[in-house]
Amino acid sequence: MSNRVKDVITASEAPHPPLPPEEEAPATFIDYFSVFKPNHMKALIWKNFLWMWRNVGVMMFIIGLPCLQIILFCLSIGHDPTGLKLAIANYEQNSTDLMSCPINKGCNYTMLSCRYLEIMRQRNIVWENYATEDEAFNEVKRGRAWGALVFPQNYSESLVERTESGRFADDSVIEFSDVTVRLDMSNQQIGTLIYRDIQYAFFDFLEQILKDCDLNPALGRIPLAWGKPVYGDQVPNFTDFAAPGVILTIIFFLSVALTSGAMLIERNEGMLERCLVSGITGLEILFSHVTTQFLIMCGQSCFVLIFSFSVFDLTLNGDLTLVILLTILTGLCGMCFGFVVSSACDNERTATYMAMGSFLPIVMLCGIIWPIEGMYPGLKYLAFFLPLTKSTECLRSITQRGWSISEPTVYGGFISTGVWVLVFLTISILLLKFKKG
Repeated sequence: MSNRVKDVITASEAPHPPLPPEEEAPATFIDYFSVFKPNHMKALIWKNFLWMWRNVGVMMFIIGLPCLQIILFCLSIGHDPTGLKLAIANYEQNSTDLMSCPINKGCNYTMLSCRYLEIMRQRNIVWENYATEDEAFNEVKRGRAWGALVFPQNYSESLVERTESGRFADDSVIEFSDVTVRLDMSNQQIGTLIYRDIQYAFFDFLEQILKDCDLNPALGRIPLAWGKPVYGDQVPNFTDFAAPGVILTIIFFLSVALTSGAMLIERNEGMLERCLVSGITGLEILFSHVTTQFLIMCGQSCFVLIFSFSVFDLTLNGDLTLVILLTILTGLCGMCFGFVVSSACDNERTATYMAMGSFLPIVMLCGIIWPIEGMYPGLKYLAFFLPLTKSTECLRSITQRGWSISEPTVYGGFISTGVWVLVFLTISILLLKFKKG
């Protein structure tokens, strides 16, 4: 081996002089108080948007799902049932043939039962004649009709005599001037509707006869003067009652599913651990998801409100700006609850159980489908502290009553939802910071 090579080897084995220590850049005053680093937030937000861009089908489903749900709600809930059948036993008729029931016009007091039935037909109630009252009642027992009406043989004469005699009418006259009604009340909504239509049809029947006889139609009304409602319509619409709660529920729980799923995907694929190891804080990860998912939630809210108030023309008497702000705030609350679910659960199955388990209690106890005043007294106090109770009451006051932000019910809904946002965010941050595993 040559001397030159030996010198090179010796020089390479000789210890190198120590490098001078690296000087750390002095921390500025702003660095001590900054919570988010701009480069971290930019990378995290870009990562989230890339995932959305690469999963276009999933994103279209996420945005289109609330639209489909509000469409199904508006098409299926709150409309009056039609084609309801009643069984009629009319002893004033000599035949069960529907065409043999003469409808007399003008000031005519004969065959009043047929005239009354014709008014009922105008209310979209289907009726069919039967020979006896037993046959009519059997139709109700077999589930083929929702109610049975029985007209006595001398119904017209007794009704006229009862009206003219007043308090001097005999008991037999009063008995034969009554129409016996038996309903199937197993279905509350249909039974209540038929109960209402039978009475309203009778009032219209009396007013029509009085008008034809040149008498004041008010003589056939009950002595109560119903004025225009202060709020709402004369005939309440269940769709308008339930719509505020349904809108907020759709936005809230879809936001829960959206954010909890995103966080669990990151955890199960190992991205969460890699981000934490690289120096990114849990707070930065959390707020990067808030930023990206917030934009999706705003799109969902806009589509839901467009279909609700523009396409299906639901009642909106208040300020649309307040409706939009409250809906977006409720969606933000649902996002924060989704972060709590994903932070507390280790897998998708547990998160699904937790989210689905909270759905039904919130829907039942927040006054969405039934007023809080009708609940058990002990549950009323619990219901007031749930996330959607105050916001549902607030949105209903805006849409139905037209109240502004100056009303306690309205600004109370905003305050309650904002407090829940802070509570859920705090719990999420604590779970991300201290939960092991």
